[in-house]
Amino acid sequence: MEAISWGSARTLAAGAACPLKPSSVPLREALGCRLAASLCALVPVPGVDVSAMDGYAVAGPGPWRVVGRVLAGGVAHGRALRAGEAVEIATGAPVPEGCEAVLPYERAEAGEGRVSGGFERGRHVRRRGEDIPEGTVVLGAGAVVTPVALGLAAALGHDTLLVRPRPKVLVLVTGDEVVHEGLPGAGRVRDAIGPFLPGLVEWAGGRVTEVGGLPDGAEALRTALNAGVGAPDVVVVCGASSRGPADHLRSVLGDLGAEVIVDGVAVRPGHPQLLARLPDGRLVVGLPGNPFAALSAALTLLAPVLRELAGTPAPRETSALVGPVRTHASDTRLVPVRRSARGAVQVGHDRPGSLWGAALADALAVVPPDWSGEQIELIELPPGG
Repeated sequence: MEAISWGSARTLAAGAACPLKPSSVPLREALGCRLAASLCALVPVPGVDVSAMDGYAVAGPGPWRVVGRVLAGGVAHGRALRAGEAVEIATGAPVPEGCEAVLPYERAEAGEGRVSGGFERGRHVRRRGEDIPEGTVVLGAGAVVTPVALGLAAALGHDTLLVRPRPKVLVLVTGDEVVHEGLPGAGRVRDAIGPFLPGLVEWAGGRVTEVGGLPDGAEALRTALNAGVGAPDVVVVCGASSRGPADHLRSVLGDLGAEVIVDGVAVRPGHPQLLARLPDGRLVVGLPGNPFAALSAALTLLAPVLRELAGTPAPRETSALVGPVRTHASDTRLVPVRRSARGAVQVGHDRPGSLWGAALADALAVVPPDWSGEQIELIELPPGG
């Protein structure tokens, strides 16, 4: 299969995935997902007329005789207040029927079972449904479930939410030369891809379930792909997508009856990348072993797949590119840049084996082979935090 253009690869990647079916999940599992239906208030907020201050619920003109006390979470006063009566009340406690206002402690003079002070009719009482009436749509379908949105959903009576589930991703880092901790010895390299992929996957709408290391060899890779049947939605294989003697992904996919969708992309870095579908429907994304090349490939194939599965719209941004830039004769180049008032500024340090330039950048500039100075597309890099 001949390498295809960068734009065509992105389109094929998005088209290879279909949004996952909505599912109802507990609130604690909904964080970061997108709502599959509008979020409505199951109860009004507040649920009853309540006090907005600590003080006295009063009826009629003062002074007032104190006839009871109501605390937050307690039951309302047993009867309606008559003119000249007051109930000591806590913030959030239900006000009794007949209450005309709440007189805060700081404005009250109390003693011997009576209280006096100036008040404004209707003041410091929150009426039922005043903040959010029952049935109100507070968030539309497609909204991201943030920590604050979870609190809102709970306040409105929800225990579960109907969401677009985040696709599950298994990451397999291959290579006899790869070490996963400590200083690499002679002929070894430290894994730099496994540490950055979970954050990128999360940013694109997915969730990494496991990062595993594999030795070189077709059998280990075949076993790992078979073991993942029915578990992840996407398997990412790092370091076996080229055509060297230790790169077995293509042959294993052939043995497993996979449909190869993309086999090589005309992009630098990251040319030897791959996208395939296994017979059980799982998608496999093959990334090169060089870290910056792997990042480039992940943004080309993996991110569009995850966004489509999660129902997350892809952002699109264009910018001027400041200063001269080296183009490739036939391939698109992805160049680390920082945004500025003048446009995108190259940061350098963009060799395939190094993440230095990408770590300094906040975006990658998409520089086509025929670029002649026009505005270019920027791919946002996953932010920290």
